[in-house]
Amino acid sequence: MDVTELAKNLVAFLSPFLPYLLKAGDKAAEKMGEQVGEKLAPGLGKRAWQTAQTLWGKLRPKVQAKPAAQEAAQEVARNPQDTDAQAALRLQLKKILTEDEALARELVPLVQSLQQTRISVIASGDRSVATGGSISGSTIITGDVNKGKA
Repeated sequence: MDVTELAKNLVAFLSPFLPYLLKAGDKAAEKMGEQVGEKLAPGLGKRAWQTAQTLWGKLRPKVQAKPAAQEAAQEVARNPQDTDAQAALRLQLKKILTEDEALARELVPLVQSLQQTRISVIASGDRSVATGGSISGSTIITGDVNKGKA
């Protein structure tokens, strides 16, 4: 898995959890994080939350060391479904993972385990898209007046 795909998968998984991950130590935030996990992966809510905490625990020091990355994470925490905020965080994580290849190698098996345990991301909102696997090299078209070929 290259750093671009890794960063994409990290942002997709972590975005709904970031509002609660940024409030580390707050018991109410942890409970909410578990509830988010349950929505993403029924029956695996606690495990999903723990995985998010593990991933964020490894990324947090690097993110906090870079003001642009920290700002991007805070933007996603404020609005987890904002695709522009997610893109900014994805770019910052890509830079971090490119600079720290050991961290990237460490995160790959954790991200791959998400797919094996069927922890997925829910697409919500108008014209959102979600997938249960890799769609690399594919084109996804959304819109109200899409007239794609069948």
